[in-house]
Amino acid sequence: MRLALAVTACAAACGGRSASDAAIGGSDAPLARCATPAPGSTVTFRKIGRVGGSATLATSPPGDDRLFVLEQNGAIRIFDATGALLDAPFVDLSEDADGPVRCCGEMGLLGLAFHPQYATNGTFFVFYTTRIGGNPLRDVLARCRRSATDPNLADKASCVEVLSIPDFASNHNGGMIEFGKDGFLYISTGDGGGAGDPNRNGQALVDSGSSVALLGKMLRIDVDRKAPGKEYGIPADNPFAAGGGAPEIFIIGLRNVWRWSFDRETGDMWLADVGQDRYEEITALRPAQQRGANLGWSKFEGTTCFRPPDCATDGLVMPQDVRTHADGWLSVTGGQVYRGSCYADLVGWYFYTDYSKHGLSRARLNADDTLTVEDLPGTFPQVPSSLHEDAAGELYLTDTQGNVYHLEAGP
Repeated sequence: MRLALAVTACAAACGGRSASDAAIGGSDAPLARCATPAPGSTVTFRKIGRVGGSATLATSPPGDDRLFVLEQNGAIRIFDATGALLDAPFVDLSEDADGPVRCCGEMGLLGLAFHPQYATNGTFFVFYTTRIGGNPLRDVLARCRRSATDPNLADKASCVEVLSIPDFASNHNGGMIEFGKDGFLYISTGDGGGAGDPNRNGQALVDSGSSVALLGKMLRIDVDRKAPGKEYGIPADNPFAAGGGAPEIFIIGLRNVWRWSFDRETGDMWLADVGQDRYEEITALRPAQQRGANLGWSKFEGTTCFRPPDCATDGLVMPQDVRTHADGWLSVTGGQVYRGSCYADLVGWYFYTDYSKHGLSRARLNADDTLTVEDLPGTFPQVPSSLHEDAAGELYLTDTQGNVYHLEAGP
């Protein structure tokens, strides 16, 4: 990352608004809950509120009607079902609160995923950058639990590091984490930073010299079955579970997939990879295509060879949508397939944007694995940091100014 008019049938249930509220910056209103889908595919964003500092992600626990928003400095804030921002943070892991999270730039609190059984076990996971115990930095996955007495508070003392990755630079930290349908936790990591993947982490399968194998990857771990001496286990069908590479690796060749997501219906994985000097990439992988996929970095940027003469494409997965810096795309921001109940005409479309261009595009995965891509008209939020779903499948955009918007549609 280098630092996106509900009709009458849905107005009340989705937090109805006046025409003057339809544009960016409209008044705060309840979160979206729609018993009756509204027709139309003209997309707008309604502002539901703002948190302090930069907001990096909005998401929800399974079956929960609250919205949890990450602040880059290390706090997690809650909007309740009425759209009210609770005064106290769910948890504050910032350095100012004696927490481990080192902010800012591309560092900070970057990812949040609730355990599929969160309602009963209260377990959630966070991904952040820290200088504690690092030389100079570490990218950390930690496990935490909510308070036993207050569902709007987490027990900060419960947080335990699950996975720690040394990182030589402050940029390209990835950080998006999600559970798959298989119950395993997936973690995107950046190539570690610098320009041009100087340590060749993107294609490294084992630590060697300055290369760190767990950087520039999609990792996949089992958080429910711990291996001896670890806080996690390795799924038996991971590509290198039996050897030949770091067993946590699931996909290789990522530069900085700052934001990616699963389609909750199909299990398709959509990856938005931030480019180097020329290209931004969107790659969609069906479940059968994910295991061991190589997205090419740093042999390729987009579909163009980055390290001549090593230009063989054998075994590489090329992106289906490539955007150029010449066209204003400088830091692609994914992105989620809409599976909510409010806007029937949006179902099945993947929405994504760009931190610098801040337009809005949508794509659909075709039977031949190509994408149908449309750039949507309109004025959309600037400096977007994420576009992600809540528990109901509704999409929320966050930006680096702390704003949170609900994606809506009408005629």
